[in-house]
Amino acid sequence: MNDTLKKIGQTGIVPVVVLNKAGDAVPLAESLIKGGLPCAEVTFRTDAAEDAIRAIARQFPDMFVGAGTVLTTEQVDRAIGAGAKFIVSPGLNPKVVEYCVRKGYPVTPGIMTPTELEMALGFGLDVVKFFPAENAGGLKMIKAMSAPYTMVKFMPTGGINATNVRDYLACDKILACGGSWMVKADLVSTGNFAEIERLAKEAAAIVKEIRG
Repeated sequence: MNDTLKKIGQTGIVPVVVLNKAGDAVPLAESLIKGGLPCAEVTFRTDAAEDAIRAIARQFPDMFVGAGTVLTTEQVDRAIGAGAKFIVSPGLNPKVVEYCVRKGYPVTPGIMTPTELEMALGFGLDVVKFFPAENAGGLKMIKAMSAPYTMVKFMPTGGINATNVRDYLACDKILACGGSWMVKADLVSTGNFAEIERLAKEAAAIVKEIRG
């Protein structure tokens, strides 16, 4: 496991952020850092994503900002060029994963099945995203898949919230959980960064409670 993923594991929860305005990136990142979650997965679902990652990387070079919903090698280059420290995708696109591995970029592809997990192992990966986590069987499915694949750690995303995240974090097969409950779209769009900081503090406290 590379150093970036180890540090993500230490954070425990990765805020999954959708930004429609790059101008929101710095105050959002500041709120997360103050809240004790110096990590963010900025999804490439919007036109502002690249500039948002660049702004965060420049203003907060120690923050672990990555790019999510990366679907093409072109997006990989744009994200890394902007300062992203890791790449996350919703599924396992062999072309994208192979490209990242060859370039030495930390990549966490999404998987749902043992077959997809074995594909990830074939690329030399030992951390995968489990998506959409709750819809795909949640923690029970992760534990079931972990039995024959003891070397793999999971980053479940999708349906994770303040209520169920404790159960996930308590499992030793979970590297970190991806979640958006502390960075909801309406909080970002209304500039309610104080509430984002408060929710981030709550989330960070849960990590400390479970993992010490």
